[in-house]
Amino acid sequence: MDSLSKAVGRSGHQSGLSLVGFLLTAMVVGALAVLALRIVPTITEYMAVKKAITSAKASANSAREIQAAFDRQRDAGYIESVSGKDLEITRSASGFEVSVAYQRKIGLIGPASLVLDYVASTDGRASKAERP
Repeated sequence: MDSLSKAVGRSGHQSGLSLVGFLLTAMVVGALAVLALRIVPTITEYMAVKKAITSAKASANSAREIQAAFDRQRDAGYIESVSGKDLEITRSASGFEVSVAYQRKIGLIGPASLVLDYVASTDGRASKAERP
């Protein structure tokens, strides 16, 4: 038995990934990588929104001041989806609670798109916002 026969095995069947299998795998991995590259900036923006509403709540004493403080943070933090007027500000026993719910729509291919719902709040809960 020569060395090629030993490498292939007794049945003569090779194992491994064919060229077509490799190309299909590369296409799937590439599509997932492109999708991830489009989603990551929205997650980064969401984290900036959470940080901005927490900072605005801590630095202000009224709803107007919270909105103004958020807008200052918005300009510095590359936040495009939300403004101070979008904040829901409610008075509680411990001061103010600030929350915001928004959507980001990411175009995929043709008419297909991905819609991401984000909810941020200073009271520690990040439940789904009620929609009509």
